[in-house]
Amino acid sequence: MVLCDRYRLESVLGRGVMGQVWRGLDLPLDRPVAVKTVATELLAVAGGRDAALARFYRETRAAARLNHANVATVFDASLSDDTYCLVMELIEGTTLEYLFDQHDNGRFDVPSAAAVGAQICAGLSAVHAAGLVHRDLKTQNIMIRRDGIVKILDFGLVKLLSDTDPRLTTTGEGVGNPFCASPELLAGRDRLDGRSDLYAVGCLLHHMLTGAPPFPAHQPALLASHHLATPPPLVADAGVEVPRDLQELITALLAKRPDDRPSSAAEVYAALAPHLPDPRPELAVRRTVPEDPRRPFLVPQGPLPL
Repeated sequence: MVLCDRYRLESVLGRGVMGQVWRGLDLPLDRPVAVKTVATELLAVAGGRDAALARFYRETRAAARLNHANVATVFDASLSDDTYCLVMELIEGTTLEYLFDQHDNGRFDVPSAAAVGAQICAGLSAVHAAGLVHRDLKTQNIMIRRDGIVKILDFGLVKLLSDTDPRLTTTGEGVGNPFCASPELLAGRDRLDGRSDLYAVGCLLHHMLTGAPPFPAHQPALLASHHLATPPPLVADAGVEVPRDLQELITALLAKRPDDRPSSAAEVYAALAPHLPDPRPELAVRRTVPEDPRRPFLVPQGPLPL
């Protein structure tokens, strides 16, 4: 299948309530790309087709202006045969969710978790400066390339879809995944800021260090009530010891009120910096296999394996 007379869809990389993500090829440039497709009827729930199309281009233009190493680049946004398609860089690597299976007990050590968290915050600092809020940070849309670069996925359609159909937030079937959803997102507040994403960073840090989200539950309604009212657990409650300042950071990130959280992603990055892996140049040139899942955490943003 070829969309817009340009993008050949080759294989499905993932499926969800929003649509499908394909591995594709940009034919004129002979460039591999990722193509997210969404049916028009999903975006036209409120306001009609023309309004949905206007929102689609407005949000994807904002996402395309982002230029940061830790954010997946948006190349194009088009409409083809009643299907919206968002074309992004194809990232060769694996998701954060998959990497939990590569660590003992599904947990990361402190430097590994800090390496991922710091890069997420680096990307979010650019996102928030552009006036965007992701709203759906989760293990499935954090990817780690083989050279250690962490990439945040799914900008452009996240805010658009949640604005179009708030049920996608409350059901946890796509936008606003309940494992990392902030209290204000679950409460349906009209205006969110970057501190909602920082709550998700706190959830991800807790998950990386303990092997489980802070509020594990299979019923979305019960999980939402935990995020809204239950005090967050400590990492030590899972039998894991971490430095006191790191626990204090996670507790602050998981505060129910946005005003009680760190004010910016840059502030969180600075708090994580002391816990990053020690810079050891010999690791950057040690011969390793490209698929070694440990290397990105030993050498964050290092050169490709020899």
